[in-house]
Amino acid sequence: MLYVKRISMDIPKFYPIAPDYETAKNYILAGVKFLQIRIKDTPHDELLLQLKQALDLSKIYGCSLVINDYWEFALEYQADWLHLGQEDLDIADREAIKKSGIKLGISTHDTHELDIALGIKPDYIALGPVYFTRLKAMKWQPQGLEKVTEWKKKIGHIPLIAIGGITLENADDVLNAGADSVSFVTDITRHKNPNQRLNEWMNRYNNV
Repeated sequence: MLYVKRISMDIPKFYPIAPDYETAKNYILAGVKFLQIRIKDTPHDELLLQLKQALDLSKIYGCSLVINDYWEFALEYQADWLHLGQEDLDIADREAIKKSGIKLGISTHDTHELDIALGIKPDYIALGPVYFTRLKAMKWQPQGLEKVTEWKKKIGHIPLIAIGGITLENADDVLNAGADSVSFVTDITRHKNPNQRLNEWMNRYNNV
């Protein structure tokens, strides 16, 4: 089976997150070239199977797949990218991750977490939630566009990913505030016509 190597590792302006393999498959087959898979509330063996299926498919189609949380899986199966939240960062083997050469994204919500992330020199930094989100309970209030601008000034050349309550309607505001990319789950998955919504995103922002 032919594997297509990703040549450009630039992060596109929109960065969808797939909650399961079937969603990731749909994105990859539609031509999305950069996405994250973040699976929750799934039995461990089934979760690992879905990650493996998604990673295999992404390699076939030349898509950069970001593995959320499961750093041991990402290293074992040679994923291009790994994303860690602050709690996951505390328990991950940072030295092994660094030695592997895998590209790393880190979640941040306040200045303390940002300082931790910058000390690790990640390949991107995520800030959230920018807007109110119903996807999961958050102890942080919406950060707002001013925080997006502030974060970008602090991190300089490191790509800034904005997440939380992002929709096609507010994406331009977030990008204009300083984000390099906007990331989301439900603006596609909970849309009445997910395929149409994905096409709208792809027509506006080229994810390649």
